[in-house]
Amino acid sequence: MKLKHFYILVAGLLTAVILGVGIWYLWRHQMLPDIHILSGSGSAEEVVEKADSTPTPEPTPEPTPGIFTISMIGDCTLTSGQYDDHFESVLQEHDLSWPFSGTVNYLSNDEFTLANLECTFSDTALSSGVLFQFRGPAANAQILSSGSVECVTMGNNHTTDFGQQGILDTQAALEAAGVWYDGPGEARLYETKNGLKVGVYCPGWLGLSEANIQSGIAQLKDLSADVIIFAPHWGMEGSYQVTAMQEQFAHVAIDAGADIVCGTHPHVLQRVEEYNGKYIFYSLGNYSFGGNTQPRDRDTVIAQVTIQEQKDGSYALAGYNLIPCCLSSTENINDYCPVPYNAESEDYARAMSKLNGTFEGADLTVDYSFLN
Repeated sequence: MKLKHFYILVAGLLTAVILGVGIWYLWRHQMLPDIHILSGSGSAEEVVEKADSTPTPEPTPEPTPGIFTISMIGDCTLTSGQYDDHFESVLQEHDLSWPFSGTVNYLSNDEFTLANLECTFSDTALSSGVLFQFRGPAANAQILSSGSVECVTMGNNHTTDFGQQGILDTQAALEAAGVWYDGPGEARLYETKNGLKVGVYCPGWLGLSEANIQSGIAQLKDLSADVIIFAPHWGMEGSYQVTAMQEQFAHVAIDAGADIVCGTHPHVLQRVEEYNGKYIFYSLGNYSFGGNTQPRDRDTVIAQVTIQEQKDGSYALAGYNLIPCCLSSTENINDYCPVPYNAESEDYARAMSKLNGTFEGADLTVDYSFLN
């Protein structure tokens, strides 16, 4: 009888051991939920099962594609000519932020602003033999940075007015003001604060040719530019009509890989064209233009292009917006401070007609016959 009890006791112990090992095995391999004893007032009250505390991994969200705005404005002559000092007198009434104070809210909220710089910055009394010459103090370069202009082109008919020294002084002033520049024949890459790589090719006043355009844009493609801007200085002064040469070279640039054509020189607005999904702004007119105290045509524009990042990391154009402006905030005389037109005004409609190609007004007559 005692032997029988012994066998029963051994069997019970073996059963308990096997059950304990089984439970341990299941728990060890996370096949059972954790078991916790909740205590209250220091004594065991109940045993509860707690669901697995390991969080279920969430799928990694796809990154939100970036959306960027590139702004472009026309001719900026940020000084008076040799015949007066009106621009300087206006600045004395205000400060260096004045010329862009009416539109800086548009330019400061973009990714990149490009302007055409049509003057020299130098504190040296340089001489020039050209008819219209524009040299302002080096400090005037700060007008651009205070207006949130990131880059200027220096490939126009006034770039060399004061020779090589004038160019070097201007570049030094721009660098001190934190403004990038693109000189004649240069294809340069600029990386913005958010990593957008903008390539600008400026053929220069005498560098317009099919071969130069293709070569300059090819350089920017080799540099892996996200967006390529072709910035020529071309066309007829005072004319609202796009010449055959302008159209030809604009199409050559797009076919070569440019995304945007940003034209200047006519001092008036010309039509905008969409070609093969890309944008051509043939002429953006004058902007803050110290070279004329009473311009006959006061219409100008801020052209803004939207850039959309794609899922594969490339970038594509996603539309453009035109903000017609008056190049002066006061009537009759130029105060060099562009301001947007009211969208309901006749001025706005007139400026838009120049940009959409429906303007029927006569070209301005620019007469240089007195030079003969």
